[in-house]
Amino acid sequence: MTRPPVADPWATLRAATRARIGLGRCGDGLPTAPLLDFQLAHARARDAVHTPFDAPAVAAALDGAEGVPAVVEVRSAAPDRATYLKRPDLGRRLAPESAARLTPGTPDIVFVIADGLSATAVHAHAAPTLTAVLARLAGWRIGPVVLAHQARVALGDAIGERLGAAMVAVLIGERPGLSAADSLGIYLTLDPRPGRSDAERNCLSNIHPPDGLGYDAAADTLVRLMHAARERGLTGVGLKDEGAALPKPQT
Repeated sequence: MTRPPVADPWATLRAATRARIGLGRCGDGLPTAPLLDFQLAHARARDAVHTPFDAPAVAAALDGAEGVPAVVEVRSAAPDRATYLKRPDLGRRLAPESAARLTPGTPDIVFVIADGLSATAVHAHAAPTLTAVLARLAGWRIGPVVLAHQARVALGDAIGERLGAAMVAVLIGERPGLSAADSLGIYLTLDPRPGRSDAERNCLSNIHPPDGLGYDAAADTLVRLMHAARERGLTGVGLKDEGAALPKPQT
């Protein structure tokens, strides 16, 4: 007598998450399909780390978007990708020739688009995210959009200080994982200058629709934080995203 197939008790949970759960086993290893999926995800993560930053493509994607100011391209002190991965400190400093391209002013906010650890994420999500943010910033003085090669988050501090910005928002490719290799993060810092710590920043992460945070939701949250930072005079651990509890944008 043939027994009826047993329903997979993990199927419903797997449909609700990209995490690898209830994969089963074949002998002392994984079944073939989950194993191949894992290897593909690992390859995508490695590719995301090593894919060169296509700054002209990002600039072209921003071209014509409402409120986009001038675009400036800079590099960190890390001369190549291998050095960048081995020397995080160099990714936090501007190359001297790049610093000379930044003209001081008095912008309320400067946006830096940085390759970080996933140029794949930046290519896919930076332009639509920034376009959504700029559409919500009527009345703000926006500095040039800075496209930064071989950049860590803290490079935004040097860029913001050089441009005389009241605050800086760094849109950067996050460290790729085995569930998402194209996740974008945004780091907001008031009064940027070298030496700022991560505790003095606010972070929005996991921006990669449709599986992560969407562009409009990210833009709404960032703009709320920007208005709150300007009103309260701080960013970081002292400033929480409390949704509607944060000050509303002035109209």
